[in-house]
Amino acid sequence: MSITIILIIITIAISMAGWRNPVLQYKLTMNPYAVTKNGQFYRMITSGFVHNNWTHLGFNMFTFYFFGTNIEYLLSRMYGAGGSYYFIALYILAIIISDIPSILKYKDQPNYNSLGASGGVSAIVFCSIMFFPLEKIYLFAIIGIPGFILGILYIIYSYYEGNRMADNVNHHAHLIGALFGVVFSIFIQPSVALSFIEQVASYRFF
Repeated sequence: MSITIILIIITIAISMAGWRNPVLQYKLTMNPYAVTKNGQFYRMITSGFVHNNWTHLGFNMFTFYFFGTNIEYLLSRMYGAGGSYYFIALYILAIIISDIPSILKYKDQPNYNSLGASGGVSAIVFCSIMFFPLEKIYLFAIIGIPGFILGILYIIYSYYEGNRMADNVNHHAHLIGALFGVVFSIFIQPSVALSFIEQVASYRFF
C-alpha cells in the first residue's frame, strides 16, 4: 500500500474521531496560544490530520491522492525505497512550517484555532508543478490549465485572501505550504529550477 493511501486512511480516521469527540479534536487542533504558552508543539503536526467536516476532508484528500501518488512515484524513481522518507518529510514538514506564521501572529489569542492538511497538500501540489509545470490540472474535471499558471493564480489568491481575512480559512498556511513545496523540490534536485524555467519559457498560449 502506498504512503499516500496510508496517510489518507490515517487522516480520515483521526478526523472522524475528532467529529465524534470535540474535546479530542480541540486537543489536536492548531492553537498558537497553547503551542507557545503551554509548549504543546505536537499540535503543529496533529492539526494536519483533523478537519472541520466531510467537505473539508474530502477536498484535501482528493487533491492529495492525485498529486501525492504522482510525487510518491517520482521520489521512488529518484531514491528507490528511500523515496518514501522524502515523501513523508515533504508532507509533514510542510504541515509544520505552514503553521509558523499563524503561531507568530496569533500566539496571544487563545481563541484562535485552525486545522486541516492544506499546508501539506499545497506543498505536494507545488512540488508536482515544479517537476511538471506544463502538465494540465483540470478544474472541475473540465477546464485544463497548465500547472504553472494555476500555481501563480493560487499564490496570488492565497496572498490576497490571507491579507483580507474575510473568512475563516488559513490562506497564509496554503501560501507557505506552496512555497515550501517549491523550495523542497529545488533542495532535492537543484536542476529542477532550470528545467522549470525552460519549460515555462517554451510554453505557447496559442
